Amino acid sequence: MEEIRKQYAGKVTFVARYFPIASHFNAERAARAVEAAAQQGKFEPMYQQMYETQSQWAEKKVAADPFFRQLAQRLGLDMAAWDKAYDDPATLARVKKDAADGQALGVQGTPTFFLNEKKIEPRSSDEFKAAIDAALAK
Repeated sequence: MEEIRKQYAGKVTFVARYFPIASHFNAERAARAVEAAAQQGKFEPMYQQMYETQSQWAEKKVAADPFFRQLAQRLGLDMAAWDKAYDDPATLARVKKDAADGQALGVQGTPTFFLNEKKIEPRSSDEFKAAIDAALAK
């Protein structure tokens, strides 16, 4: 995905939405952690850290809040502001709204892709690029 985002930078707008899976104990916390970082302009780096460290928190059945806070600290965020945003009901509401929007569109898991408001299911990066190229050619 990152390769595709780089290749089409400036040509395609990529939008990430939160869709925490209920069966993943820390998924909603992870989304809140990313959103709290996003409120300080650090969505991308926090998102990257979440994926790079997923094996350290994703399958755990205990709250990963301290781990997520460490990730935020590594980014040099204002930790008082991050803590406030992480615990703010508005942050959770933002995450839940994205999830509800996804459910309304038939999203059942991640990743799910939409291209020009149409759900697509590319089986490879080549298929994804072909779909993008076809949309750009219109």
